[in-house]
Amino acid sequence: MPGCGALTAAKIVGETAGVRRFRSKDAYARHNGTAPLPVWSSNRARHRLSRTGNRQLNAALHRIALTQARWHPEAKAMIARRVASGDSGREAMRILKRRLSDVVYGALQADEQTSTTQAAA
Repeated sequence: MPGCGALTAAKIVGETAGVRRFRSKDAYARHNGTAPLPVWSSNRARHRLSRTGNRQLNAALHRIALTQARWHPEAKAMIARRVASGDSGREAMRILKRRLSDVVYGALQADEQTSTTQAAA
């Protein structure tokens, strides 16, 4: 994954402590603090980042998001699209972090299935 080095990957694997314990990508996002919380201000519904969850895991995802926002073309384009549509820079980063959480969850599940298959063989 672009922006994820060896130490960040090790932190994610260590702090997740087994992806099987999460029933969905949404449960994983809630655990790592990237699930959006609704906030109402006047008549406009918004979302903000949760301050709960595993802060170490959230910090690892934040490092990946910062790196991708600066260097990865797809992430840069997504942030530019969100800002152009009226979101703030912080809101665009929140959305990027949530999407990264979903990608990390999928990668952890794929790795879990691969290691289970290799152990059975």
